[in-house]
Amino acid sequence: MKSKLIGFLMNFWISFSLALYFHMGEREEKCIIEDIPSDTLVVGNYKVQRWDLHTHDFLESAPGLGMFVTVTSPTGEILLSKLYGPQGTFTFTSYISGEHIICFQSNSTRFVVIAGSKLEREEKFRKTSEETNSNILWWAIVQTLILISVGIWQIKSLRDFFISKKLV
Repeated sequence: MKSKLIGFLMNFWISFSLALYFHMGEREEKCIIEDIPSDTLVVGNYKVQRWDLHTHDFLESAPGLGMFVTVTSPTGEILLSKLYGPQGTFTFTSYISGEHIICFQSNSTRFVVIAGSKLEREEKFRKTSEETNSNILWWAIVQTLILISVGIWQIKSLRDFFISKKLV
C-alpha cells in the first residue's frame, strides 16, 4: 500500500515537470513535437551554455552565441522564426490544435567561439591601453609642473643676479 502511494505521488509530481535538457553541437538542430490545443499561449525559456573540457563544467556562453527558434504549425505554417540571445524567452500562440514542431538551432560556429576569446583579449588590451593613457596624462602633468618650477627658479635666480650686480 505504501509503495503504491509513493508511486502515485511520484507520478503526480513528475507530471508537473515540463523541462527539457539536451546537448547540441555547432549548427545542429533539435526539434520537439508537441501536441498543443488551439488558442494556447506557449512560453518557452532557454539558456545556452558552453561545456568546458578542462573543468568538466558548464560555462556562460561567449558573446555572440544564441539560439534560432522556429515553430511550425500542423498545417506547415511557420508561426515563429527568430534569432535570440544566449538566454531568453520565446512565445507563440497556437491557432489550431495539433502537433506543433518547435526547433532549436545554435548559431555557434568555431569562429564565434574563437571570437569570444578574442573579445576577452580585446577587453584586456583596451584596459591596458586606458591605463597607459592615464599614466601618460599624469606624466605630462608632472613634466609641466617641473618645467614651470624650473622657469620660476630661473627667473628668481636671474633677478637675484641682477640685484647683486646692481644692474636693476
